[in-house]
Amino acid sequence: MAIAKAQPRLRDLFSLPGFMRLWAIGGFSNAMRWLEVLTGALFTLEITGSGLMVAIVSAARTLPMFCFGALAGVLSDSVNRKHILATGMFISAASSACVALLAIFGIARPWHVAVAALVSGTVWATDMATRRRMVGEIAQLPDGGTGLISRSLALDTVTNSIARMIGPILGGLAYQSVGLAGAFSISAIFYLFSASMAVGLRYSQATRPLSLSRVPADLREGFAYARSQPIILGVLGITIAMNMFGFSYTALLAPLGRNVFHVAPVWVGVLAAAEPFGALTGGLFLARGDPPVSGRILMVGGTLIFLASIMLLPFSPWLALACVIMLAGGFGSAAFANMQTALIVLHTPGHVRSRLMGLLTVCIGTAPLGLLLIGALADSFGPLLALEIMGICGLIGVGTVNLWWKRQRVAE
Repeated sequence: MAIAKAQPRLRDLFSLPGFMRLWAIGGFSNAMRWLEVLTGALFTLEITGSGLMVAIVSAARTLPMFCFGALAGVLSDSVNRKHILATGMFISAASSACVALLAIFGIARPWHVAVAALVSGTVWATDMATRRRMVGEIAQLPDGGTGLISRSLALDTVTNSIARMIGPILGGLAYQSVGLAGAFSISAIFYLFSASMAVGLRYSQATRPLSLSRVPADLREGFAYARSQPIILGVLGITIAMNMFGFSYTALLAPLGRNVFHVAPVWVGVLAAAEPFGALTGGLFLARGDPPVSGRILMVGGTLIFLASIMLLPFSPWLALACVIMLAGGFGSAAFANMQTALIVLHTPGHVRSRLMGLLTVCIGTAPLGLLLIGALADSFGPLLALEIMGICGLIGVGTVNLWWKRQRVAE
């Protein structure tokens, strides 16, 4: 009689070499990104009073994902991912330190914050193909088992949710108490700490020579594979809809908190943390075991819940109710974020995985289009109507992709 093989437990992750460092780097760096997003938005709103200008500064951080995401996927196959990760953390630290110095001397302007966001955003564009991929691959068991992959990515998603929750709260508090200089000094210190952990990471990788002439062919191979796989195309399509019409709501948190609810910066941070707190709770549930439904249902259903919360947000007369609405939306964003990476890692061979993670980063990089659109809508019609319009567009986009995805599965 065969003895049933023990299922790997979530705590087994922490005994895997390198996992703790990658997990901590992701938590610290993501928290600092969201700290900078909120403080940059508050600073820009204070200087310009324009929702569109706030959106432009916010869009600068995600624009590099669209421009360089696919290239990052190719690069990570040719350069040791540990070196890319460590170098990126050092660059982010230098960028934040420059903004802090400009603020100390009283000459910081919104365009300085936007340039720093572009630099840090370029580093962020490598995260999917480097650190995030490393997290999933380290969870691959020595006997080839994949039992920890989904849970490792779910745990990483939980950590990102914690970072998105802590970052804005810390950002609002820091901006209110020590200003732009203090907030960006904090982020510079944590980026340096993350860089030191990346340097000490033990990670080996079989690389191939980087040939710039081969990059277009590598990108075409990634596109060709994605086109042949309905699961991959479905993930990419939902990701575009979510980032263009869903997550763009973050650009209006500062105008919403300051001009609609009339609260202090620290309470704007609390509003920004509500959805990540819901995502944390949902992510913890997903990290406990295998998903209760199919990946498609979980990803699409989560996205629809999140978009519905965006549409309900304009009807809230109080900040507390708005926080509750976004907390509920966080359950949906947790399902989306977990399946976004897990479906690609689980359904693609290793030789094209980095390129597909790069394509995923490009799809995430469509966010600036949504940020600029919601900023323009806010200047024209106000933030409340802008949120409603974007939520409706998101529902239409996700519904269309889901209908196509479902038909493709039936055809199989």
